[in-house]
Formats: sequence, structure tokens, C-alpha cells
Amino acid sequence: MSSFNTIPPEKLARLVGTPKCPVLVDVRTDEDFENDPRLIPGSIRRPFETVSDWAREFTGRSAIVICQKGLKLSHGVAAWLRHAGIPADTLEGGTLAWAQADLPMVPAARIPPRDLQGRTLWVTRSRPKIDRIACPWLIRRFVDPHAVFLFVPTSEVPGVVERFEATPFDIEGENIFWSHRGELCTFDVMVEEFRLDTKPLKHLAVIVRGADTARLDLAPEASGLLAASLGLSRMYSDDLAQLEAGLLLYDAFYRWCRDATDETHSWPSKKPGA
Repeated sequence: MSSFNTIPPEKLARLVGTPKCPVLVDVRTDEDFENDPRLIPGSIRRPFETVSDWAREFTGRSAIVICQKGLKLSHGVAAWLRHAGIPADTLEGGTLAWAQADLPMVPAARIPPRDLQGRTLWVTRSRPKIDRIACPWLIRRFVDPHAVFLFVPTSEVPGVVERFEATPFDIEGENIFWSHRGELCTFDVMVEEFRLDTKPLKHLAVIVRGADTARLDLAPEASGLLAASLGLSRMYSDDLAQLEAGLLLYDAFYRWCRDATDETHSWPSKKPGA
């Protein structure tokens, strides 16, 4: 049984990737992080020594604090956050317990450099349809909750990459790491490279691939995703507004993949008493 102000890995795993997930703050020492340079999906690193300086960054949110073993560092930082009026718990057993439970962790080496505000910056072609909405959803929910996405004309992507030090994705090019590979779409690649290959995300990846590469036979749901995506693209002329609407769409598909694939909707075929 968990103690006061702690959350077990299995319970946190149910929150990760959902819109209601608390802020996940990794406060491991640099030495501990270097020994295992991976992050619990969606978590951000902050130095425990300066918690009094950055605590109010999370005003209005709840937080879960993570250290290596779930002991003094996470409990101390969580107490500081509560002192600042921020509801905060700690991850029971820390990253060691998370890893021992065989839960996914994102290799820090795969996360692009961050800007001065600590955000990753991504750029892709304007007028997104499927991959260019699915990938930002994956990044926002599992890699960097504060990621910034720039949608620009295709011809301008290389210049934006150079001038703004943005990471390109879902665009053709010899040196583009985050793009299609063979039969895989960019979403597939991100799931694999970020080590997010859980059963629900792999299932979702097949649906995205089917809709994005015109192979609707890959999954029955691919046709529905394609229709909804094309509908959103007609509803919104602003790419960022479309992205925000699309996040809800992928939240729903993810929760179906995770929790509801066996559920059916049964309309009564006969009236009661007939």
C-alpha cells in the first residue's frame, strides 16, 4: 500500500499520456541521471537545489516529483511545492521502481535540444492532415508537454531549421531523421525511437500508418481516422487551431486502444417484453 503523498508506478502509468496527467518533475542528481539517462514519458528535469526558484512555475497544476529511489530528494521537493501551494506527490520507488516494472522510458539522447525556455522546437509542412497531427500529439503527451510546433510552407522548412534551430519532422530529405522509413510513417518512427512501444501505442501506430499511407486495410479504424482528419483540415484554416482540435481526437483514439478495444455498442434488437 502506498504511503501518504506517494503514487505507485502502476497508477502513474495510467495517467501518463492523458490530458489530466500532473506535471512530472524529474529531480535526480546529474550523477544519477548520467547512470540512467532516460526519462519517464512526459517528465521534465529540474534541479532539486533551486526548487524555491522554479516552484511557482507550476502554479495552478498538480505535480508528481521523481528521483532515483523515491526518497529524500523527491519528498523534499514535493514538500517545497506544497509549501508554494502546489499539490505534489512523489513516485514510489522512483525511476528504479518504474524501470523494474518494465514501464517505458524515453532515451534523453533522442530528445532534440531545448530552447532557453526549456522547450523542444519542431518544424514541418503547413496544412497538416494525419502524421503532422499524430506526431505532435505523441510529443506533447509523452516527450515534451511544452513542445512548440511551427507549420510553414514546405519550401521554407530548411531555412527555418537553420535560422531557428528547429527539428524538422515528417518531411522528405536525405538527412531528416524524423520522417518515413520504408513502410513506416513518421509516427511509427517516433514510437520506436522514443521507446514508447507499448501495446496501445503500437496499436495506434498501425491505425495512423494505415490512414497516412493509404493502406486502409491495415486496421478497420484507419478509415475513420482518415475521415476525421480530413474533416478537421476542412474545418480549420489555422494549423495551430487544427492541432489543438486534433489533440482531442488522438486522446480519444489512444484511450480506445488502451481501454476499450473489446467494448462494443449494442442497440437493443428487440423491445423489452416483445
